[in-house]
Amino acid sequence: MSRQTTIVRPYGDTTGDGMVQVSFTLPVPHSKRAEGAAAQLAKKMGIDPAMVVHAKPMGEGFTFFVVYGQVNHLVDLSKVEVVERDYPLLSPREVNLAIRKGLRRRLVVVGGCIGTDAHTVGIDAILNIKGFAGEKGLEYYRELKVVNLGAQVSVPQLVDSARAERADAVLVSQVVTQRDAHILNTLEMSAAFRESYPSGRQPLLVIGGPRFDETMAGELGVSRVFTRGTTPGEVASYVVSALLPDQVAALTDAADESRSA
Repeated sequence: MSRQTTIVRPYGDTTGDGMVQVSFTLPVPHSKRAEGAAAQLAKKMGIDPAMVVHAKPMGEGFTFFVVYGQVNHLVDLSKVEVVERDYPLLSPREVNLAIRKGLRRRLVVVGGCIGTDAHTVGIDAILNIKGFAGEKGLEYYRELKVVNLGAQVSVPQLVDSARAERADAVLVSQVVTQRDAHILNTLEMSAAFRESYPSGRQPLLVIGGPRFDETMAGELGVSRVFTRGTTPGEVASYVVSALLPDQVAALTDAADESRSA
């Protein structure tokens, strides 16, 4: 890909016009002065001209703004860093087959929301049989034993449950992000598992949530970070690929041979 095709800029009304829309809240009552402050902030962000297209009081002493305007910044796609999927997407049948051949027992997954986080929508979307985005959750997989601990699970409780269930993988969802609670909780969790298990014997630790950075897995002490839009099939495929790489490789090789025949 040439450099010319990797450089992009925002699109609003016409191609390459650099128009963007941002929203934010300021701790000031709604007024003309507040709207002027919003426009000034937008200009300091590099949006010029900046138009306040929406302003709404948000309780006493706060105003929510939507600002529309132009930026001159360009993005070089060749320098964008993301975590690419490095494992194959497997069907439920392939997941079950890999586990049956590789473990000769059910693979145990323990999941929940740690700390004070009471938002179970994310973990339920992955674990519950009803699933997400048209895909069945991990409870649907016959060769998976799923233990959903629910919300507000303390880190010691999570570790104790993982040990009691002899978990192969631990899945944790974090939605509450105030004051970096999701980061602190994850660091506490990974440290607790390192202390409670012999080196190299701890279960696969997988964290998910809308505010996580996928590139932070090593920094957080976990094996993988999933962000918004992740489906149960992606999680199941990753867990099996990470724990049973030889079985997954055999399955994908067989599939490739079948397609080329």
